[in-house]
Amino acid sequence: MSLSIARYAAYSALTTTQSQISVSSANIANADTDGYTKKTATQASTTSNGIGTGTTITGITSNVDKLLLKQLNQAESALGAATVTDSYASQLQSAMGSVSGSDGTGTSIANSLASLASALSQLADTPESTTLQSQFVTTLDDLAAQLRDTSASIQDLRSSADQEIGSDVDEANDLLDTIDDLNKQIMSASASGNSTADLEDQRNQALKSLSSLMDINYYSTSSGAVQVYTSGGTALLDGTVHHMSFDAAGTVTAASTYSASGSSALSGITVDGKDITGEIKSGSIAALVEQRDETLPAVQAELDQLAVQLANALNSVANTGSASPPPNSLTGSTAVSAADAFSGTGTVRIAVTDDSGNLVSYQDLDLSSYATVGDLVSALDNISGVSASVGADGRVTIAAESAGNGIAINELTSAVGADGEGLSSWLGLNDIVSATGASDFAVKSSLLADTSLLPVSTLDDTATLATGAQVVAEGSSTIAQQLYDTLTGNQAFDAAGDLSARKTSFSSYASTIISEVAADATSAATALTTKQTIESNLATSISSASGVNIDEETARLSQLQNEYAAAAQLVQILNSMFESLLGTLE
Repeated sequence: MSLSIARYAAYSALTTTQSQISVSSANIANADTDGYTKKTATQASTTSNGIGTGTTITGITSNVDKLLLKQLNQAESALGAATVTDSYASQLQSAMGSVSGSDGTGTSIANSLASLASALSQLADTPESTTLQSQFVTTLDDLAAQLRDTSASIQDLRSSADQEIGSDVDEANDLLDTIDDLNKQIMSASASGNSTADLEDQRNQALKSLSSLMDINYYSTSSGAVQVYTSGGTALLDGTVHHMSFDAAGTVTAASTYSASGSSALSGITVDGKDITGEIKSGSIAALVEQRDETLPAVQAELDQLAVQLANALNSVANTGSASPPPNSLTGSTAVSAADAFSGTGTVRIAVTDDSGNLVSYQDLDLSSYATVGDLVSALDNISGVSASVGADGRVTIAAESAGNGIAINELTSAVGADGEGLSSWLGLNDIVSATGASDFAVKSSLLADTSLLPVSTLDDTATLATGAQVVAEGSSTIAQQLYDTLTGNQAFDAAGDLSARKTSFSSYASTIISEVAADATSAATALTTKQTIESNLATSISSASGVNIDEETARLSQLQNEYAAAAQLVQILNSMFESLLGTLE
């Protein structure tokens, strides 16, 4: 070997070792950087005419298990979904309250129903007590507010999910742009013969973040670029970025729904005009869609079933009674038209009383005599001392013509419509609450203003009434007891949300909703722990295979420094030899 070749070999050893030191130093510096993998400088010997001339670095690479990486990304999708589900299940459980608190009292609707039952029990014992009547109305109004507030909380959660979908879609689009940019940088570096290892780490980290948002499939092309698709096969990045579109709703109510066919209040996720919402099966976006469109609406439907059934049950009993003294007028809650066909049988009694409940006039009407609502209203209007009409809003009003008198009604044997309701119930003349769902469950405003209008008395149903006789007493335990029995007895509930049709009490039905929500929260917490463990184990496996071991790198760095020192010493020796040789030639 010539002296020049030896010196070249020593210099190459020096530069090669210097490169190795740089790689090890970078490994140590980036040991805690998310997504960073251990880099290795590949070293090869060089020759010239069959004679070794030293070493060179042929490339800087990282060894990442692609299959394990995909499994980790799948685990990230599952973890993203589990995290969202756990968060919303916990928030929903808080909104529903608890049946039993730490102090032994609960905060749930079931507890409020129990308080209402207690108020009715006391009222049944002393129905003439204005204090107890007021207490019942106040307790009922508290329950109504709780139903509305709980419904509003559910819709707030749906609105939050809708907004978060928008944020996650924006983030996913940004990540697709990042991956596309890294694709271009990787292809350019590869074409120039430069290392792409760090760029690939960055791209893998972006794919991991994207996987947390939604489940994806991705493939590497021969050029080194990555193409990304939804699990359903829709291209998100195939050389061109296909951004996802989503329009967050300004307001979300119980009536707000999403439909893949379009023309719905809530938006789906689209790509190039195609709705891909159903293609996203995992990740935080899928879990948010599920909360917005399935989980939370199911609980809302159960709550609505409770509210509507409760309103119907209470109103049905209240319409068999009368306030004492009777109010000057009764206005129904059912919208009708004078031209509407009327189908009724049996007899109803309408009476006019003075302010002490003494009879002024009355008449029993045979409902089978009337073909239309207008015919019925005309008959009511023809009763002595009575004025009846259908308002512009379609509500029937029956009033005493004298300001000092009142109107009382006894449904007797009346049966109207397919359900055979009593006339007062059919028109809603003595309703105490209104509700089309939990969101608008409310106590009648006139009753809140004057609790003496609570219909806990009854109009005398004796065959013949005498003018001047008291026909509406101060209070009747019958109505209060019927309200109590209705509230605490079994009712027929239709299937709603995730609950099947059943017969049970209102309190039991409310407890079932709360228990269901609590069980879901427990299940979500357990699932989250499981997904965290799976993701952590996979991340540890990748780290073990591809991550930086500080101890190993430190030891290697020490070794490389020794090799560098040896190479430097060899260069120095060879230089001295060169100088000596040159000196002999002078």
